[in-house]
Amino acid sequence: IQLMPLLSNEPRIKELTNLSLVGVHQTMSLADNRTASLWQTFMPRLKELASRVGADLYSLQQYPVDYFNSFDPTRSFEKWAAVAVSSVDPIPAGMDTLMLKGTYAVFDFQGTPAEFGNAIQYILSVWLPQSDYQLDERPHFELLGEKYKRNDPLSEEEIWIPIRKRVIG
Repeated sequence: IQLMPLLSNEPRIKELTNLSLVGVHQTMSLADNRTASLWQTFMPRLKELASRVGADLYSLQQYPVDYFNSFDPTRSFEKWAAVAVSSVDPIPAGMDTLMLKGTYAVFDFQGTPAEFGNAIQYILSVWLPQSDYQLDERPHFELLGEKYKRNDPLSEEEIWIPIRKRVIG
């Protein structure tokens, strides 16, 4: 499997403690991907979030427990467009809050959305089985910071994969 567009094959292991996100979410599948319309709904409403922290955006996926057992592009999951906030009060109408915590493997990705699937495939099918970790049942997300440029091959983002120490035996 081609290693690019990951900038490094070895992730940073990071511990999140109580990261509060506020955003909008929608049920979708890879086959019926409505990510663009989700962000088109969310971005004009950013000004409503008075307690926003920083300029980063969070593209987050909540998968069903057995989602990764077998690949099915028609299987539904919950997709979020969100930002970090210092306070979840008040939450604008039509938005929800989500708290993130736990251990994550953080990979630096450079490329287009078309190349993103290859990066995820490498992480889940090559890096993860060879690591001391296993997938944890928490949200996966991409941190879209200042180097993120939509559909640009030089765009950079961080891929955060929820992990926990592998149980041996």
